[in-house]
Amino acid sequence: MNKYKHDSTGSELIGASKSVKIAHLLENEIRSGVLGKGAPLASENALVKRFSVSRNTVRKSLEILSSRGLITTKSGIGSFVTFGGKTIDDRSGWSVALSSGETELGTRVLRLSRGAMDIPGAPDNLGSDFLSVDRLRFRLQTGEGVSLERSRIAWRDGLSEVLDEGLKKGSLTETLRSKGLVVASGDEWASVLPALSNEDAQLMGRKAGEPMLRLRRLTKAADDTVIEYVESTLDPVLFGLHMEF
Repeated sequence: MNKYKHDSTGSELIGASKSVKIAHLLENEIRSGVLGKGAPLASENALVKRFSVSRNTVRKSLEILSSRGLITTKSGIGSFVTFGGKTIDDRSGWSVALSSGETELGTRVLRLSRGAMDIPGAPDNLGSDFLSVDRLRFRLQTGEGVSLERSRIAWRDGLSEVLDEGLKKGSLTETLRSKGLVVASGDEWASVLPALSNEDAQLMGRKAGEPMLRLRRLTKAADDTVIEYVESTLDPVLFGLHMEF
């Protein structure tokens, strides 16, 4: 995914206190991987100089980060990142992106079939014939689902082989590339899913009603024809979204 940049005090948070703005900036650095798990934060003195604020303001910022499970503070030693998530660059496919993280994941194909568009809220002009691929990614240690993806690929000649052979190396991205389908452009929408449905909670081995991150993406080929529409339900602890503009 892209990176989101802002000024050194997070001034886009209109009306927020200095401590909240500083916490917001540091949280972005943690979630983007600039400060990885176990990395030490700068000392209080260094943060005071960096942001030109009081020590009390810095301490309030650190308390905010601690309350969000992002850091831990050891008296007399300093603060350290405890967040083990990762901002994902999924242009090569999430299987590849996630393989470099510390979380050991498994993938289960829940559906591989041909049919009509059946994702509520999908654009109306995408057609009526699709290869449907539903996949669950889960933590190997606990079985808890971290992503549930429902992909609908506009049907083309050659996709019938996928129904017989399955996904190439377990990757939908690699499968589409092998069919000459290369993404040239697209749109992506991110939102908060306030409550995980009973059905999806059961699939993911999670509690119904949990808040999740939802991404919807439409990709197109160089000739502007639709390649894929995908809806993803993601664990917000493991996934982050940063944008650059």
